[in-house]
Amino acid sequence: MQLTGGDVGQANLNTFPSQMHSTSCGFANGVKLVPSRRRAQHFSQVDRQTGRLQVSAIATGPRPRTITSKQEDEPLQLDITEGGPAGLFTSTDPELRRVKPKDVRGRTLIKVVYVLLEAQYQASLTAAVQTINNARDDICFEVVGYLVEELRDKKNFKAFKHDMVDANIFIGSLIFIEELADKVVEVVEPQRERMDAILVFPSMPAVMRLNKLGTFNLSQLGMSQKKSPIGEFMKGMRKSNDRFEETMLKLVRTLPAVLKYLPSDKAQDAKNFIQALQYWLGGSPANLENLLLSTAQSYVPVLKDSDFDVAEPQLFPDVGIWHPLAPEMYEDLKEYLNWYDTRSDVKFAKDAPVIGLVLQRSHLVTGDEAHYSGVVMEMEARGAKVIPVFAGGLDFSLPVKKFFYDPLGSGKSFINCAVSLTGFALVGGPARQDAPKAVDALKKLNVPYMVSLPLVFQTTEEWLDSQLGVHPVQVALQVALPELDGGMEPIVFAGRDGNTGKSHSLPDRIDSLCNRAIKWSMLSKKRTAEKKLAITVFSFPPDKGNVGTAAYLNVFGSIFRVLQDLQQQGYDVGKLPETSDQLIQSVLQQEEARFNSADLNVAYRMGVDEYQRLCPYSEALEENWGKPPGQLNSNGNQLLVFGKQFGNVFIGVQPTFGYEGDPMRLLFSKSASPHHGFAAFYTYLEKIFKADAVLHFGTHGSLEFMPGKQVGMSGSCYPDSLIGDIPNVYYYAANNPSEATIAKRRSYANTISYLTPPAENAGLYKGLKELKELISSYQGMRESGRAPAICSSIIETSRMVNLDRDVQLPDQEASELSLDERDNVVGQVYRRLMEIESRLLPCGLHVVGSPPSATEAIATLVNIAEIDRPEMEPPIKGLPGILASSIGRNVEEIYLNNNKGILKDVELLQSITEACRESVRAFVNRRTNSSGRVTTETLSEGLMRFARLGAEPWTEPLKNSPFKKADKKAMGVLFDYLQVCLEQVVKDNELGALQQALEGAYVEPGPGGDPIRNPKVLPTGKNIHALDPQSIPTAAALKSARTIVDRLLERQKLDNGNKWPETVAVVLWGTDNIKTYGESLAQVMMMVGINPVPDALGRVNKLEVIPLEELGRPRIDVVVNCSGVFRDLFVNQMNLLDRAVKLAAEQDEPEEMNFVRRHAREQAEEQGVSIRDAATRIFSNSSGSYSSNINLAVENSSWQDEAQLQEMYLSRKSFAFNSDRPGVGGEENRASFESAMKTVDATFQNLDSSEISLTDVSHYFDSDPTKLVQGLRGDGRTPSSYIADTTTANAQVRSLSETVRLDARTKLLNPKWYEGMMGSGYEGVREIQKRLTNTMGWSATSGQVDNWVYDEANNTFIDDPEMAKRMMDLNPNSFRKLVATFLEANGRGYWDASPDKIDRLRELYMDVEDKIEGIE
Repeated sequence: MQLTGGDVGQANLNTFPSQMHSTSCGFANGVKLVPSRRRAQHFSQVDRQTGRLQVSAIATGPRPRTITSKQEDEPLQLDITEGGPAGLFTSTDPELRRVKPKDVRGRTLIKVVYVLLEAQYQASLTAAVQTINNARDDICFEVVGYLVEELRDKKNFKAFKHDMVDANIFIGSLIFIEELADKVVEVVEPQRERMDAILVFPSMPAVMRLNKLGTFNLSQLGMSQKKSPIGEFMKGMRKSNDRFEETMLKLVRTLPAVLKYLPSDKAQDAKNFIQALQYWLGGSPANLENLLLSTAQSYVPVLKDSDFDVAEPQLFPDVGIWHPLAPEMYEDLKEYLNWYDTRSDVKFAKDAPVIGLVLQRSHLVTGDEAHYSGVVMEMEARGAKVIPVFAGGLDFSLPVKKFFYDPLGSGKSFINCAVSLTGFALVGGPARQDAPKAVDALKKLNVPYMVSLPLVFQTTEEWLDSQLGVHPVQVALQVALPELDGGMEPIVFAGRDGNTGKSHSLPDRIDSLCNRAIKWSMLSKKRTAEKKLAITVFSFPPDKGNVGTAAYLNVFGSIFRVLQDLQQQGYDVGKLPETSDQLIQSVLQQEEARFNSADLNVAYRMGVDEYQRLCPYSEALEENWGKPPGQLNSNGNQLLVFGKQFGNVFIGVQPTFGYEGDPMRLLFSKSASPHHGFAAFYTYLEKIFKADAVLHFGTHGSLEFMPGKQVGMSGSCYPDSLIGDIPNVYYYAANNPSEATIAKRRSYANTISYLTPPAENAGLYKGLKELKELISSYQGMRESGRAPAICSSIIETSRMVNLDRDVQLPDQEASELSLDERDNVVGQVYRRLMEIESRLLPCGLHVVGSPPSATEAIATLVNIAEIDRPEMEPPIKGLPGILASSIGRNVEEIYLNNNKGILKDVELLQSITEACRESVRAFVNRRTNSSGRVTTETLSEGLMRFARLGAEPWTEPLKNSPFKKADKKAMGVLFDYLQVCLEQVVKDNELGALQQALEGAYVEPGPGGDPIRNPKVLPTGKNIHALDPQSIPTAAALKSARTIVDRLLERQKLDNGNKWPETVAVVLWGTDNIKTYGESLAQVMMMVGINPVPDALGRVNKLEVIPLEELGRPRIDVVVNCSGVFRDLFVNQMNLLDRAVKLAAEQDEPEEMNFVRRHAREQAEEQGVSIRDAATRIFSNSSGSYSSNINLAVENSSWQDEAQLQEMYLSRKSFAFNSDRPGVGGEENRASFESAMKTVDATFQNLDSSEISLTDVSHYFDSDPTKLVQGLRGDGRTPSSYIADTTTANAQVRSLSETVRLDARTKLLNPKWYEGMMGSGYEGVREIQKRLTNTMGWSATSGQVDNWVYDEANNTFIDDPEMAKRMMDLNPNSFRKLVATFLEANGRGYWDASPDKIDRLRELYMDVEDKIEGIE
């Protein structure tokens, strides 16, 4: 049977394989999927004749068949509408859940309405009602149900309202989405007094307060009986919603203690509530039948004297072990194993892996367990033993602790891999989770932890057809939260039937899940010497000089270190080269070729027949790339795999996207797609080399950005197809949690963080150093007769070093200036110098497993010490603030005056900065060993030394300074914190974490981000996670955002004749918002004058309008372009942003005070739409697509003119997000995008950490719309361009050109930076070349690069013969690209160079070409 339609046109609906033993997992009784209007119910059952378990299933993609069905499957056309008819995530009709008696026949008819988070109760409730209606002659029920997500649909919400008008009983459970909870309250509360009973189980507090059983309600009891168990429950509910169900289960167990606090009438009602909870948690049709009958006879007035002979609740274990073939649920592991090991239907190998499965009890008791059965039986069919455990509440650590350990009491884990099938966090649920408790349980268990998920809010067909994949709310609850526990591999293993609500197996997804779990398990069972590891390096842009590309990482130096470590552990690494340089050459060069051959080493030549036989999706690639082998990674007859094998370790070069040099593909391709060479590479790793694991080395490759759903891959998504069944370990930069999260979710990576290079202050050099000396002279003689001459020298030197673009220098002679005027000039120059000198920059490249030196630690700790941390306990005050207070000054005032160039405070801030450095230096030096390194041993020695001397070294440098009265208590609190931070810096576990992953152990999770803002990022060597996406922006982020927006608008008014900007174009980045907890997200809110507000659970999903009186300015319109990564991680926040802009546009305010409304009205009239629709301002790429491709065009010199770059931006970044149609994702809306862009007065981006600046990565210029706006505006005016710099405590807003100049001075032209890079050899040359290419990218998109930047770069790297020779020798390919970039910048008009310079460059280009070709 074949599936057609949507984006899964070639997906095969495979039956389950039955390769092993006598179990069979095919379609139950031969049931096949039928069109959506006549779908068969999905179910699992044991065949009475064969005794085999059968489960229902549907396939999702072109995964290879393991066994072929004997029957010929017929084609099927699915009836799927993108995003549902209203653009929502689901279009399931709640009427499908309505159950009515065929004939009331004089019986009492009771109407019940229910609203639930998930659908597993639907079938059980339906069965219960049908039993009552068919069997009883005194009472019958009409029941209708809604999934809470369906209430977003106006039609459904109207139907819900209508149903509640005559409902007798309302039941609600797990209603945790506040905006939807508010809808429930809005409808139910007006009916509450009229209704007979309301039962609400764990939900938002406002919904819980609706509970009504007679005289009892939970809310009243909680307030009046604060010390009772229920009172404590309500108190806890307001504080934290982590453990609703556990608390309720505790209430059930302590019922007598509850009842003694209550009057007799309320005691009975409370007892009835607890009994109702027992029925509900029991979940079976019989329990739900008795729930309905007992509630009706107790609370429906006309049934008051009835006795329905209601049975007591059928109870199930709170925690236990379940198996679909077992005769009972087990509460003891030994009893389960006694049954399991004596089964006659299956035999396991002696060393079979044991997989621990974690299940939700509610699915088991309601009979909705077909998807669980599918996983259990498929695991066993593949030779793995299973221990499927469950919990009645949402603390799944309880059964983990009870059942996953050796039953003989050794304390060792009994399982080899844990797989949660709940989709929830291990401890908690849809509200929040207790990550520390979960991590503690999983660290002790110490096995890989996978969290797969069943579809909750979508039907299978809706998910298959969705470009987004899994519903964003489910991503937030069931992907993001488990990642905080260390969960990985969010594979969608089960679908949901829209008619019955029941879950069903997705066989190819379960096939992938089982294979991957078993592969992870085998890492702990296979002998180390036999394990095969594939190390994958990247080459981007595709060039021999770029092999081993990774952010901040010395890749080959790190690989060499890893290989040495593996060798010590017993891995077979063959004969290692003696040095990392030799390792580079062995991968780069053919052994039989000349030294400078252009060919990489070929590890394997794959014939076309072999490729087509081993790669099941090869045919799908032909539409884009033609028949194999194609032109890429090919010799015309065979596909080539580049790399080198060392024993059981293969170092391979990942092919690139393949279309970087093709302008037409760059322009029109909405997303990339793998070519045959790319597919052949991963086919080789899995099928020929047979890797036990792959290690992707550094940030980042292309695999995770291949086409497919954003989250929740189907079998037709390329990341899933490419990685296959290989466990994926991925070294990722600690400061890039957003893209690491993409790798986790789309390529199933266990991401291990590595440290970014040590940061140092940029310092001063050449003319800048001379300028500082002149200023020092001026400070000592400012009132003497020599002051004007020194000031004149300062002005002249400032012009020589090109500071005249940053400081307004006087035209008149210095002798004509007053003392105040001279001070102002010197203060402005000094401020700029200190800005350059103190800027942090990463020097060199990091080598995995290398601890920092003392000097390296000082710069990091100084910046950590700058920041106030009021949220800490005790609160921590930043060191600059402490020192400023000691002389009676406020540090914020000093920052402000420094930024104005007031000489006195520029000097004072420099004194404070120096004092901070000296204090931290003294603190660190006491912890330094003889080789200048900080180690854990020297840390403990330092502490003992302090104890002996009774001295605090950080106070010593202050004794003879103006800050000698600094608050010692505050400093003690700060340096206690710095002690902890320093310990984390030196606790490096980068090699240890890799060892844990390759041994099949648990890698402890940790946040990614900026270690200065969040030292919890340290130590590195953690499984990186992002954050709960619903927690941002935080209150602190809002406070910072207000400051930045105020400074941005002030700067814009200053630069533009005191006029407010009407529209600001903003770029949002995923990593930036993770690092800053949503600062730039909050900035957009502040611009339009809307406050984001947390709900009762602390999740930010509500909005409040800031009144104009409070705002004190107009609402500024925005055009927001979200990166593809931001779109993937923060869909809910995009929804919030769109709601905020629309809310601002709908305010009835004067248009001169509301530019959002003015522009929306004008665009509404122009486009013939409503103001709400015209207020479309949130844009990104299409789903599954990333970037504008401008960066690729610039990096590969594959563009003709700037118009082509701007067309790329417009065609790829104009997909609008609409909160009224969230299920659609990005809809192409170029007209609205262009219309909004025409009003832009300023463009704006953020820099939030010292490691990444404008020219470090290509993403920033790739998203810059400056010249695009100029082309769209009717007046052709270039918009102002600004960059917010929040890398220090003194946050600033600079113009784009100022920031580019600052970046050039501190990095590209700074000897400290480029010599640090040159020290990394081959890879360092590439980093220098990359900065120049990115600089030219800014010329192309903004025109904000000064000519002198190219001049100085040329003087540094080209005109210096010694430097040119060093670069050519270290990496001739990258040096060639550097030379070519200078020539290109000149040819495109970005650099006005003399003919002599151009001739020199052409000559050098020919020389380096000869060297690469081997011509001496």
